[in-house]
Amino acid sequence: MDKTTNVILYCRVSSDEQKDNNSLNVQEEYLMNHCNYHKYNVVSVYREDYSAKHPDLQRPQMKAIYEYCKKNKGKVDKVLFLRWDRYSRNVEFAFAYKRMFYDELGVEINAIESPIDFNGTEWSTHLSIYCGIAHTEDAKISKRTREGVRRSLKEGHWCNHAPRGYRHYRIGTYKDHNTHMVIDDKEAPLVRRIFEEVGKGVESADAIRKRLCPTIARTSYMQMLHNILYIGKIRVPALGDEAEKIIDGEHEPLVSEETFYRVQNLIEGRNRRKHSLLKGKKPHPDFYLRGHIICPMCGRPITASFSRGNGGKYPYYHCMCSPRHYSVRAEKVNSEFVRYISGLKPREEVLNLYNEVLRSIREDNCADQKKYMSELEEQLSVLEKRKKKLSVDYLDEKIDAKIYTELNQGVDDDIRKLNGQIKGVQAALRTNLTPKLDYAISLINNVEQYFEDAPIEVKQRLLSLIFPEKVEFDGKSFRTKKINAVFELIDNETKQLRETKKDNPNELSCSVAGAGFEPTTSGL
Repeated sequence: MDKTTNVILYCRVSSDEQKDNNSLNVQEEYLMNHCNYHKYNVVSVYREDYSAKHPDLQRPQMKAIYEYCKKNKGKVDKVLFLRWDRYSRNVEFAFAYKRMFYDELGVEINAIESPIDFNGTEWSTHLSIYCGIAHTEDAKISKRTREGVRRSLKEGHWCNHAPRGYRHYRIGTYKDHNTHMVIDDKEAPLVRRIFEEVGKGVESADAIRKRLCPTIARTSYMQMLHNILYIGKIRVPALGDEAEKIIDGEHEPLVSEETFYRVQNLIEGRNRRKHSLLKGKKPHPDFYLRGHIICPMCGRPITASFSRGNGGKYPYYHCMCSPRHYSVRAEKVNSEFVRYISGLKPREEVLNLYNEVLRSIREDNCADQKKYMSELEEQLSVLEKRKKKLSVDYLDEKIDAKIYTELNQGVDDDIRKLNGQIKGVQAALRTNLTPKLDYAISLINNVEQYFEDAPIEVKQRLLSLIFPEKVEFDGKSFRTKKINAVFELIDNETKQLRETKKDNPNELSCSVAGAGFEPTTSGL
């Protein structure tokens, strides 16, 4: 009596279209007819509709077949599939799984169309040819797809997945592949609001994400903020000798260029900024100096905690190394620090002087920016005339289409860059710095009040701004090696002013003292 041949059938699709067109059912039908004709016993049928988007070696169903055969060694004789391109389009994969199945487990893997005799000497040549041809065809399809996508991008047509705030609108039937990206009225308002909120510069981008759209992953959120599609542009990647380009897309912009580039500048600036604020749990209001002062004995950072006694809890700053080095009530340290910071308060004459200097610099900058914008507009006028001349030369057949396209693209790129620069200068000229200057002067003049009444987050940001290095406090006085340059200059100017007025009360000093910092007293 002949032994029954046990086989496993493997069906696979290479695209979503094949899946939709019942390709798996057709393959299974052919395989089942083949097994019935040869009187094979079908152990199981495995369908692979996942691997087309992933490398061959990551196919879950093929791995499942291998694990089944390994667990039931000797009980499976063959793994059959319709054609070799259903098995693999990768020669490396084909040889790897032939070794795993045939050499290690004794299970034959074969196609019912163009089967290979693995007992012969020419099986490797046949396997290489069958799978190599499929691999070559796959590479051709991939290349044609990349070239087609790039051609569509160069024409301003975004054919990839639509980003949040947009959707694809299909014209015609599914087979026409004629889609256009349009604004999604449901999601677009949220995207616009996100860009507007980030562009204000008041909150960090991630804080706005947690407030407005916590369900969006942080990585996807940051990619959205950097996506140039939102201003109606398309980035065409480099390919071969062609460099990367940014062109105008056919889709409608969702945010203005001014808002988009302001967001980019804010994000890049915050990424470069080094914060010295403590990370982890939220700091206690009584301990806003923790992490900013150091022990006078060992130079280690001062930490803080509550000490229990007399039926209550009392806040203390103490050395991280040993409380014996330093342990002072938080109320005393905070009070002394406010008195110390009040010594930075400059005289009114100094503030007025700096206010006038800053406004004068602002006026000079505005004049320079207007002059620069005038130069940019002249360059833009030249480029527009050049573009018009190219069109005339092309219509008069003085240059061919290829040369015209290349030259015109270069001129368009230069015009786009100039327009971006002009918009940036215009935005700078529209910015009103008067309220910001007034606020800065008010902050300097009332800095001690901020350390008494402001929230702890504001206090710690001010500490990081004013003191680039740690501050030493021995229980009586504060000392630091370095202070913010603006505060240092103002303090030195105040000293010069005081010394000058002793000699001539009507004369205002314009000199600046050398490096070094000694705070003035609040009574000056």
